[in-house]
Amino acid sequence: MTRELHIGRHIIGLSRPTYMIADIAANHDGDLERAKDLVFLCAEAGANAAKFQNFRAETIVSDYGFATMGSRQSHQSTWGKSVFEVYRDASIPVHWAHTLRETCDAAGIDYFTAPYDLELIPELSPYVCAWKLGSGDITWHDNIERLARDGKPLLMATGAAEIDEVRMAVDVARRHTDDIVLMQCNTNYTASVENFHHISLNVLKTYAREFPDLILGLSDHTPGHATVLGAVALGARAVEKHFTDDPERFGPDHKFSMDPVSWREMVLRTRELEAALGSETKRVMDNEQETVVLQRRAVRAAQPIKAGAAIRAADLTVLRPCPRDALPPYRLSYVIGRVARHDIPSGECVRLSDLL
Repeated sequence: MTRELHIGRHIIGLSRPTYMIADIAANHDGDLERAKDLVFLCAEAGANAAKFQNFRAETIVSDYGFATMGSRQSHQSTWGKSVFEVYRDASIPVHWAHTLRETCDAAGIDYFTAPYDLELIPELSPYVCAWKLGSGDITWHDNIERLARDGKPLLMATGAAEIDEVRMAVDVARRHTDDIVLMQCNTNYTASVENFHHISLNVLKTYAREFPDLILGLSDHTPGHATVLGAVALGARAVEKHFTDDPERFGPDHKFSMDPVSWREMVLRTRELEAALGSETKRVMDNEQETVVLQRRAVRAAQPIKAGAAIRAADLTVLRPCPRDALPPYRLSYVIGRVARHDIPSGECVRLSDLL
């Protein structure tokens, strides 16, 4: 039996619909009412969960450390403020958790968060149905252990990590829980199409071999939803994408986020793919019951065959359609040399009941 786990209102597993997580992250822009609006928007667009991030600037980044690095790199190069200031402005007060949980309940979706501060875990725990480990904390084993010990499912992103680091992180989590979603990820947030060359969805094959008892997922920052469809085809059943109402808004996460229209399109195409994946059993499908007759060839009389005549190869042909009681072409050699029980008109199928 394939592994399944419960998150909030949902069951996640290979035979279940993909769990779609809208990462609102910093796209609330410091406004609780805006955060609530985004919850309802993502729910309307087909999200199963709204995920946030809880941190305090002073416990996630070193102002001194980033200042002494000199010029900022990657996606941070476009920020108009210091890294410390951006994180400070994007932080969510812990008391929002109660309202965000109620809002998600009202929208009919799950609520959880990625906590980047050990002290926040017990304060947030009463409100969340799962935890998310951000890729940047995959080497912070104390955090992994605290989250895994809390008794809720743990979704672990693995961007910018070597396989040995992933193995160690999974090992730490497994000491306390079996409810783990292991998510392939690439942590380049530039929204460049070049990132398609670096997402490496085939890593999911490695994860499936190494961790066959874990649910697989994708935490994605590439444009559009091509990678989502690829990941689902490879067995991912939890997908996280950033969500906003307008990717052109100013802020650290808006640029690489999906809006309600593109999110809805992603969900629709994912549900189509899930339907198309179907069963591993190869068989004639229900909607092929007519075409299996119309498109297959049957052994037929190429000319009139008289009763009592020995049937020759020249008397036979193979043509469509093939009624269910007709003989398929691979039975042709069986018919040759048999005696016709009665007259068989030209063009008629040759059936077992026609032969002596």
